[in-house]
Amino acid sequence: MPRAPYGALALSIVLSLLGAVPAHAAPVDGAKVQWIDRTTVAWPKGLGDTGRPHHLVHDGGRFTLTLRPDRLAKYPGYDVYQVHARESEERTALTGALTAESDDGTTTGVQIAGVLDDLYAGPAAGARLGPVFRDGRPTLSVWAPTARAVALELDGGTVPMRRDAATGVWSATGPRSWTGKSYRYAVTVWVPALRKVVTNHVTDPYSTALTTDSARSVVTDLDDPALAPPGWRTLRKPKAVPLRNARIQELHVRDFSVADRTSRHPGQYLAFTDTSSAGMRHLRQLAASGTSYVHLLPVFDFATVPERRADQATPPCDLGSFPADSDKQQECVGRTAARDGYNWGYDPLHYTVPEGSYATDPEGPRRTREFRQMVQGLAGAGLRTVMDVVCNHTAASGQDDKSVLDRIVPGYYQRLLDDGTVATSTCCANTAPEHAMMGKLVVDSVVTWAKQYKVDGFRFDLMGHHPKANILAVRKALDALTPAKDGVDGKAVILYGEGWNFGEVANDARFVQATQKNMAGTGIATFSDRARDAVRGGGPFDADPRAQGFGSGLYTDPNGAPVNGSPQEQRARLLHDQDLIKVGLTGNLADFRFTDSTGHEVRGADVDYNGSPAGYAAAPGDALAYVDAHDNETLYDALAYKLPRSVTPADRARMQVVAMATAALSRGPALSQAGTDLLRSKSLDRNSYDSGDWFNAIHWDCRDGQGNGFGRGLPPAADNASKWPYARPLLADPSLRAGCGPREAASAAYRDLLRIRTTERAFDRGTVSFPLSGTGETPGVITMRVGDLMVVFNAAPDAQAQGVPALRGTGWALHPVQAAGADGVTKSASYDRGSGTFTVPGRTVAVFRCGG
Repeated sequence: MPRAPYGALALSIVLSLLGAVPAHAAPVDGAKVQWIDRTTVAWPKGLGDTGRPHHLVHDGGRFTLTLRPDRLAKYPGYDVYQVHARESEERTALTGALTAESDDGTTTGVQIAGVLDDLYAGPAAGARLGPVFRDGRPTLSVWAPTARAVALELDGGTVPMRRDAATGVWSATGPRSWTGKSYRYAVTVWVPALRKVVTNHVTDPYSTALTTDSARSVVTDLDDPALAPPGWRTLRKPKAVPLRNARIQELHVRDFSVADRTSRHPGQYLAFTDTSSAGMRHLRQLAASGTSYVHLLPVFDFATVPERRADQATPPCDLGSFPADSDKQQECVGRTAARDGYNWGYDPLHYTVPEGSYATDPEGPRRTREFRQMVQGLAGAGLRTVMDVVCNHTAASGQDDKSVLDRIVPGYYQRLLDDGTVATSTCCANTAPEHAMMGKLVVDSVVTWAKQYKVDGFRFDLMGHHPKANILAVRKALDALTPAKDGVDGKAVILYGEGWNFGEVANDARFVQATQKNMAGTGIATFSDRARDAVRGGGPFDADPRAQGFGSGLYTDPNGAPVNGSPQEQRARLLHDQDLIKVGLTGNLADFRFTDSTGHEVRGADVDYNGSPAGYAAAPGDALAYVDAHDNETLYDALAYKLPRSVTPADRARMQVVAMATAALSRGPALSQAGTDLLRSKSLDRNSYDSGDWFNAIHWDCRDGQGNGFGRGLPPAADNASKWPYARPLLADPSLRAGCGPREAASAAYRDLLRIRTTERAFDRGTVSFPLSGTGETPGVITMRVGDLMVVFNAAPDAQAQGVPALRGTGWALHPVQAAGADGVTKSASYDRGSGTFTVPGRTVAVFRCGG
């Protein structure tokens, strides 16, 4: 027995030499201590005895910590300690095992992102990472400051890489013959979670091309003429539209064409070059009416779809044979969901490479060429391209095969909670763009897409999880791009994102966030949920989906559901919803003044939205209006839940247009989900990210027999089962399946409104007012004046007269676009000069022009 301790010690020393648990190591409890710069450690209060000596223990010894009297506002629950060590010793210590220990036996791991930024980020800020070509010779560079060694695995061989001590960047330069070769990095690094040194074989975070299924990076020069389709260098884009006037179609590449029988490239980038397809014909119609941008859901390389079509599974059932309210469709789709060709793509793997499953061949750089052809195709249709970027999380972290960043610099790129675990508030492994090199990756990636792919705008997923400073850095970098130097005008590139405030960063807990209130005045827009909820009714997470709003019959066409309350409660809520919509129509301006439904003079910021100010924008370009997007039920499906069953298909189409108009005619930018003008349904699916083509595909041509997507079975159980009791009778009702007449009527009426919004300068420059606001306002009707235009939104089922006494004796007439438009009901809208009264049919939006 006396020999056992000696044997354990000997084993520990051997394992230490082999890169496993170091000889000094004791059991480690998470990573609760934060080394925030080269001289400072934040130590949680109550962790160990403050009166006992504290140390940072590393492979070569220990650094003494001494308690400082100051406090750090950013770390309110921590004591501050001084680190006593030479910088060279700190750099060495960061490449191996590191723990924080006190003499009372307390031991915990150490978070090192702060000190890495302090030591390396400044010099590394200007580093050009990934493949960089000079005179045809490539240099490959990767930032890996904690690595003990990095080797380049290139085309079956291994090339050593040189480390720059100041930047922590490893690089290797090769001959022209490296071009087109596949490669990975072999990164030898200490992994705290495993408590040993490992060699990770990892693709390049700055990859510009990949082999199939992202197995390896490919040495690719994006300036290579072979990657440019004919006409790429001289491509002329449609004229840039300022963000405040942008009208955007949100579109998923696969949804767009996979069910389009007229497309020669279903589900692919090249579908946007099929000029005679039904989908492209419809996009050209929208562009001619004023749509200016197509917003593509993620088209960077993502993790969950097999990229070869031959490897993609298909549901093993005749899905069309089941009843409209059956649970069999979703069950069958679910069997292959993890292996099919469908995903929204919010699971990033490589940020700066096009997704391979949308290319005709995912191997190598063809995806680059075809992505560019897609951009050309959209430009030829009169549309500029916006790209959805998802830099707030990665598909995986740690040692997972789908983890790239965390296997190169463990514990740096992902945001860690106070106990050292990876934050997952965004759904997945959160990134930390507040760390300098993650922030740099965001900026560098966006700039590459703008320069090399001529992307005209970027939508940031969960932008509130980014620091405001990071998004402003993106803006600054784009603004520096010029046509003469870079081939693009970076100042014309638009930026917007989801400014939601939640999770571990909420309320600026870790940094000033890129949230709705914080981005006001920056020229970078955030999605506004205020008018969205007021129009649709309720909220996206309601247990009972029948809660009504302005655009779904609240009070004026009650559905009888108890969730809506008494008639008096409905009336009061409807009038408040109308106040929210008015604020939205102004561009969500905080300082806009009007009389609210209670008769009080208020500003937009005084109107309540679930405890927050409805108005938060400083200018019309700060808030983006929408009533549906890829998240939550489509507008048609929301109305199916909320409108009374007795409402006819034709009137459902009219309510769809009324709802869409509240965004389309707003003063700020507006977004619509592709197909919404055609009454697109996902069979009531509220989260179709992995629901396959069956529930997601857009059916552009109503004559192809596929309907609008409604009644394709109960939506997938994982996110919808609790709604099945409400959904089943609706899906079984054939009267709710929109036919050609309502679909075509809705689209034509919507396009008329788009044409008015994008051709009338009053919406951009005119003064906005609501002349009938106040206690006497008609429930279900909003009357808005914008310069020399009067817009009446009548969501009520019956015709409504809106008398404006101040206009008596003045001449107004229905706008020429609507007077000559496709909707005969709208044409019956009238104005009486003697009384100054506008009369508008039920479920109609009519625009009148002064002097007509």
